[in-house]
Parts: sequence; C-alpha cells; structure tokens
Amino acid sequence: MKIIVAIKQVPERDARIRIDSSGKWIALDDIEFRMNESDAYALEEALLLREAHGGEVIVLSAGPERVGQTIREALAKGADRGIHILSDSLASYDALGVARLMAAAIRDEAADLILTGLQSDDLGLGQTGVILAELLAIPHSSLILKIEKTDTGIRVLRELEDGWFQQIEMPTPALLTIQSGNTRLRYATLMGIKKAKTKELRSVEAASLGVDAVPSVTLDSVALPSRQKSTQMLTGSPAEAAAKLVEKLQQEVRVL
Repeated sequence: MKIIVAIKQVPERDARIRIDSSGKWIALDDIEFRMNESDAYALEEALLLREAHGGEVIVLSAGPERVGQTIREALAKGADRGIHILSDSLASYDALGVARLMAAAIRDEAADLILTGLQSDDLGLGQTGVILAELLAIPHSSLILKIEKTDTGIRVLRELEDGWFQQIEMPTPALLTIQSGNTRLRYATLMGIKKAKTKELRSVEAASLGVDAVPSVTLDSVALPSRQKSTQMLTGSPAEAAAKLVEKLQQEVRVL
C-alpha cells in the first residue's frame, strides 16, 4: 500500500502564548513546535499498515523551513520519504487553500490511502482532511480508530457519540481522518534518527503549485481568555448546599 500522511507542525501545548502585533494570531518568536497530536496517531496507523502489508509511507506537510524538522521526526519514526510544501505565508491560506496546496502536491502520487489527523491542536477546524478528499474525488470517513485491509479495500472503525461505534467497508483510494488515543505512539530510535538524515525529503514551493492564496474565510482577531473570579454563597441545609454544589459543578463548571 502507498499511504500518504498529512502532518502539521503546531506550537507546544505548554508554550507561553502572546498575541502578535496584528492581533490576528499568536507571536511565534521563542516558541517550541511539535507534531500535531492526532497527526502523530495518523502516522502510527500508517506505519502499522505498512508493517502488516508492505508498501510505502509518505509524509506531507506545509509551512516554513522549520517544518522540515517535524517531517524529519516522522521519517525517524519510520516513514519512507517526505514532501514539504514550502511557504512562509501559510497563515494567508484558509483550510480550503491548504487542501488545494496538498492536492496539487500529491495528485500524481496515486496513493492507496491518505491519512490526516482529526483536527489541529492550534486552529481545531477539522476541515482540511475532508476538503482534500473532495478535491481528489475520493471517498472519506472521519473519527477513525482502527483500519483493516480487506480483499476489496479497507474496513474502518469509527467513533460516534455516547459510546457508540460504527464499522464501514470502503474502497480505495480513500482518505481517513484519525482520532487520537487508540494506539501507542512509537518513539524515534537512534538508528531511526540516523536513517532519517538520508531519506528523501522533496521540497515544493507553494507558489509553483498555482493555488490562489486569497481565503474564502478570514480570521479577524484572536484574544487570550479573560480570567475572572466569582464567589457564590450556597445557602440552606448541608444536604441542600451539597446538591446545589453538585449541580453547579455539572452544569456550569462541567467537571462532573
């Protein structure tokens, strides 16, 4: 199987966030970056499929030069080669624009399967993968926990709401967006890190792909959440006060 995995480089979860001077995004100076979590699970699913059935795993990512580090991390974990869509202005593209860039970069690969994470940890739109499937005119499914190869294509396990699951049989080529947490992620070994330095990493300039960067959706501004303190006195008997406290924890704080 030839499997393409789309990954995104995102800020570390524990990074100290500041809004940049434009007020439209966060300041990226002095921030550490890492692979998007659900994309890491997509990569793991691809590697498991290759180990079981053979084939090739290709990693695809878009962004500035620093994104190459995240692609190399995926190569160190076992991916066979990488494609880097170079762009210092990726923020000017919306989900449709990014999907168009990816479609243009991989259309000639003729992959059997394309995997993406369910959503990104920074924007959380959950749109790029399914838009990419539509652009490539292939079937897709989301919230995937497990993939099995069959004689006619693939069988997937989807997570639904309220603890329900769904099994679907699909033809290939197909695109799947992967849910986090169903497998154990592997670490890059020392040998894998050494091999990654010699694996193919092809760079493609975004401008050469002929995709219009004018977005159909724009982000006007971002803001850090405001911190507020509030004190409420619960009256009544101890039993009544306890019942009110439980209700507030469930309905307002949503921790129960």
